[in-house]
Formats: sequence, C-alpha cells, structure tokens
Amino acid sequence: MDSYAIEMAGITKVFPGVVANDDVTLRVSDNEIHAILGENGAGKSTLMSILFGLYEPDSGTISIRGKEVRIADPNHATALGIGMVHQHFKLIHNYTVTENIILGNEPRNRWGDIDVGAARKRVGELSALYGLDVDPDALIENITVGMQQRVEILKILYRKADILIFDEPTAVLRPQEIDELMLIFERLKAEGKTIILITHKLKEIKQAASRCTVLRRGKVIGTVDVASASESDMAAMMVGREVQFSLEKPKASFGETILKIEELSVRNSRGLEAVRNFSLEVRRGEIVGIAGVDGNGQAELIEAITGLRHAEKGRIYLKGEEITRTSIHSRIERGIGYVPEDRQKEGLVLDFRLDENLVLKTYGKAPYCGAFGVLDRSAMERNAKTLIQDFDIRAGEGAATKVRSMSGGNQQKAIIAREIELSPDLLVIAQPTRGLDVGAIENIHTRILAERNKGRAVLLVSFELDEILNLCDRIAAISKGEIVGIVDAESANEREIGAMMAGVARQQPEAKR
Repeated sequence: MDSYAIEMAGITKVFPGVVANDDVTLRVSDNEIHAILGENGAGKSTLMSILFGLYEPDSGTISIRGKEVRIADPNHATALGIGMVHQHFKLIHNYTVTENIILGNEPRNRWGDIDVGAARKRVGELSALYGLDVDPDALIENITVGMQQRVEILKILYRKADILIFDEPTAVLRPQEIDELMLIFERLKAEGKTIILITHKLKEIKQAASRCTVLRRGKVIGTVDVASASESDMAAMMVGREVQFSLEKPKASFGETILKIEELSVRNSRGLEAVRNFSLEVRRGEIVGIAGVDGNGQAELIEAITGLRHAEKGRIYLKGEEITRTSIHSRIERGIGYVPEDRQKEGLVLDFRLDENLVLKTYGKAPYCGAFGVLDRSAMERNAKTLIQDFDIRAGEGAATKVRSMSGGNQQKAIIAREIELSPDLLVIAQPTRGLDVGAIENIHTRILAERNKGRAVLLVSFELDEILNLCDRIAAISKGEIVGIVDAESANEREIGAMMAGVARQQPEAKR
C-alpha cells in the first residue's frame, strides 16, 4: 500500500443543522503541492481545521506518514510538523519580525532570559535558505502585505513544520507578489516540504499544484491530475455545472458624469492622510475600477463618498450637486447604493431575518411601513421572496432565515440584491467577490455588469486584478492614497497595473475620456 504524508480517511464532521464533512477521504503524497477546491461552504476549511487540530472529527481517522494520530489541538499539530498560514495573518504590528516569529516559542539562554540574538540569527538563516528576503528586525507595521505573508511562512518553518497548509494565500497580493509566492512554493517543495493549498483561483492551482481534490457540499467529488484537467473541468466539478469565466461586455454607452471627485484628501483613524489630492469622474453607463494593494486609502475613499468619514478637503459631487458634507441618509436618498467590503460587520445585521435585512434602507417607506409606523411583515416577505428568486439567494428557511446561518456567497447576494433594488444612480462596490467561489463570482459579476448596461454608474474597488480587468471600462491605480495612473481596461494588462499599484507612474499619457 502506498504511504502518504497525510491520509484523512472517512472524515465526518457535523455542526447543528449542517454536515460540513461527509465521509471525506483526502490523500496527500510526500513532497507534493496538493490543492483543495470547493464552493463556499463545501467543507474545505473545516477539513483543514481538523488536520490542524482546531476541530475533532465525529468519525474517521488521520494518519501522518503511515502512523494513525489523534490531533487534539494546534500545539499537537505543530509537534507533528503541521503548520498553517491563515488567510488573515496572525501578527502583532508593533513587534518586529523576529518577535512575531518566536512568540510562544521563545529560545532561552542559560540564565533563562529570551535569547533574541539567537532567534534573529535563526530567522535570518531560514529567510536565506528559502529565498524569503525578510529583515528580522523590521517592524510588521512597516512592511508590505506580501512580506507579512513571508513572515507567517517563516513562523511555521521556525517551528520545523514540514506539512504546510495555506488558506487563500493570494487574496490580498499584487500580481508580482503572487508570482513571488509561487516561486517560494517551489523552493519549499525543493526542500522537501509538503504543501496543501486552499484557493478559489483556478489559475493558481494550474500554476502551483500537481493534484487537486474537489469538494462539493461536504463530499469529495474527485481528485484530478492538475496537468491534464482544464480550469473549466475543475470549475464544473466544484459547482456541478458549466461556469462562464469571461462575460460578454457590450460596448459602453457613456452618459453624463454621475460622480465627480475634486482634490479630495481624507485622514484615517490614526489622523494620518490616507487619501491625497484624489480626483476622479464616473459616468453613467461606466464601471470605473480602483486597483491597489490593501491599505492604500481605498477604504477611506469609499467612506468619504458614502458619508461614513469626514473629508479633510476637496469636493464630492453627485449628479452635479455637491454632497461633501451631506448626511449618509441624504446620500442614499439622492441615489447612492453601497456594497461594503465587510459584509458581516457593515452590510448585514446577522441576527435579523433575511427579509428584514433586505429592507434595511427602505423599512420606513411604503409598502413596508404601514399606519402609525408599524412594519408590514407580509410586504417584507413578498419582497424577500421576489429577490430570493431573482438573485438566486439560497436560504434554508426562505424569508425567515437568520442571515448569520447563510453562506458568505449568499450573504453577498443578499446585499447586492438590496442595493440594486434601490435603483441607485451610483453603485459603490467594495471587494464584491472576496473569498467566494467561481459560481458565486459569475452570478455577482453578471449582476454588476447588468447595472452598468442599464445606465448606472459603478465605482468598483477590488484587490482582484482579474475582476477589475473583466468588469471595468476604466481602471485607476492607487498607491499611498494617490492615483498613479488611469488606463482603459481594453488596453490594460496585469503587469502594467501591478507596477502602478506599487507606485510606478505610467509612462504614456492617461486614457482619454
């Protein structure tokens, strides 16, 4: 019988009302890069959480290099040589790289004091060995997102992990940083490491992995050889149907300017200038994308446009009227729809029902508000049933479903349905498909493009360059709160935009309007 680095056999894990893993078997060969692919809610993260000791399975066995083990907690997983790089980094920003790496595993000298010098030396050696190029003395808050990810990799290598789990590792990286990460994977593999890669990005599976196991609704659909399987094949296995990767985008028919931003400057929560002298226009029937690495002023820009943050200077106009100082309610009434970056914290009330969430901006109006300000529940339910059908929102109890129990993709569909139902002149959309599978992405992209084709103005902020290139008519690259360049999407490429995101000014003139 073949020996595997990891063999998870017959794993079943049930949460209240949900079978997360249903008799799942996963076999990963030694020194392999193995991808795990599946829709949101397919059970990928649960399966890896079991391997890392965050959950215990209800049934099934785990064997590491042929020896059956019971992984009680992450410390036990670490002792077995298993490390995990989470999608959201676990770093303390005012600590140095070395301090973060040794936290909880500090080396001691003979007097019992923390031997930072020995740790710094070891971190430097590991960085050089794997070509990570990390400064052991740098503060986390002063290094890029891509470099922070390398620190997370160093953290598990420092703990002598030889089985490495990566959860959506490229979610916030620039194209150049993604290429560098793929090279790091190859170096890790060359040093004998075994890698499990959880990702929604089929292109990266093709680039990095040798085999891919596909999950759907908690069950294994199959394991394929990546070299011989097409992206379309894997996507169809994942969602159970054929998926369209590119949208047919009719030629844009631009109208008048809906959003105009003039010399806008905005401070962040620490009082530092996050947006500087920012000027941009978005016309009716146009999608303008903001491309940039996370933390370069995108959040503050959106908050200033929607009224959530005060503008330090400059002006914002909607359909020719200045709205720089107007209230959030006034901006909604004047025609701004907003899909926020964090759907759970800012987009929904998780303990409300679905029908209640779908009228959060209109509950005070007819037909939802009856005599004496009493809510008309039947009208709310009718509205929810219509939007559930129109936007393919999958909710177990229909209109009465508590939003907290819905998958991320269906929560996102609910927000987009609510905002589109308002028929806004301007749709401000932030990270509309972050962490979603290709089926949900296809659905949401189709909806956004349909609004553009109806003559809405759309401002789209996304860290996904494929998304920006696929949807947008023009693309503005932002770095350190300033526009570095604006290009027409038809003539743009990932390399050029990625360079502008890094602050490299475009050589040729900006795209003509």
